[in-house]
Amino acid sequence: MYLEQDGFQKDLDNNILVDKINPIKWIANFLIKTMVITEFEVRKLRHDFIELFTRALQPALWMLVFGQVFTHLRAIPTGNMSYLDFMAPGILAQSVLFVAIFYGISIIWERDLGIVHKFLASPTPRTSLVLGKALSAGVRSISQAIIIYLFSLMLKVQLNWTPLNLIEILFIIIISAALFSTFSLIIACIVKTRERFMGIGQVLTMPLFFASNAIYPIAIMPDWLKVIAHYNPLTYEVDALRTLMINGGTSQYGLPIDFAFLILSMIILTAIATALYPSIAR
Repeated sequence: MYLEQDGFQKDLDNNILVDKINPIKWIANFLIKTMVITEFEVRKLRHDFIELFTRALQPALWMLVFGQVFTHLRAIPTGNMSYLDFMAPGILAQSVLFVAIFYGISIIWERDLGIVHKFLASPTPRTSLVLGKALSAGVRSISQAIIIYLFSLMLKVQLNWTPLNLIEILFIIIISAALFSTFSLIIACIVKTRERFMGIGQVLTMPLFFASNAIYPIAIMPDWLKVIAHYNPLTYEVDALRTLMINGGTSQYGLPIDFAFLILSMIILTAIATALYPSIAR
């Protein structure tokens, strides 16, 4: 025997509540809560707006100094593509990585301020908390993309302005930033202190960057480094960006594989971060 009660169905024989929530409503509610967390995180930009420009200094130096020098030297084989054209997508990927990889430190600050405990006490799904923070990292990275594009125009990089390509580039930037920020969140949940997190974050960024195709082709790497590069998400981000961003750019793996690898990695890391998120409060 069943009795309707506030969106649930009560089984009077077994004295349990059976969830009757419409799946579509549940998904809509999940997305709304995720966007609320994203908006909450993006609002923080009002307090550290200058940080977006300071983070652009390093990629600017890479393009203006490193890129200019190696374009004249032709020390790195890039086929018919100039080195600046080859390098620009890699620097964009680097900029996204550097924005996202230290994003996990915010959750340590929030724990110290008691905000994490409030989130955990709310009815917001843990996955929404993780995805909201991840998507906000993607929004921050869009500003970096604009800066890299401006430098690329100044240096006469052969950019592809096809509208569909620009939309796909935007998606790649958001999903890649979300991926690396989620990875950062996992590290924060494990180490739990700002000092340890900063040390590990600095150790990880350079290997991720140099063990990819961001500034040189995988073909010239030693065999052991090639193996690492093929499992590095940054490699697939750069491959997709180079294909979509540069006129005449070609994909080593194919865009479907690039997209699939990044999305699958994001799903796996989100699941891990969701499981670990409550542990940060302990």
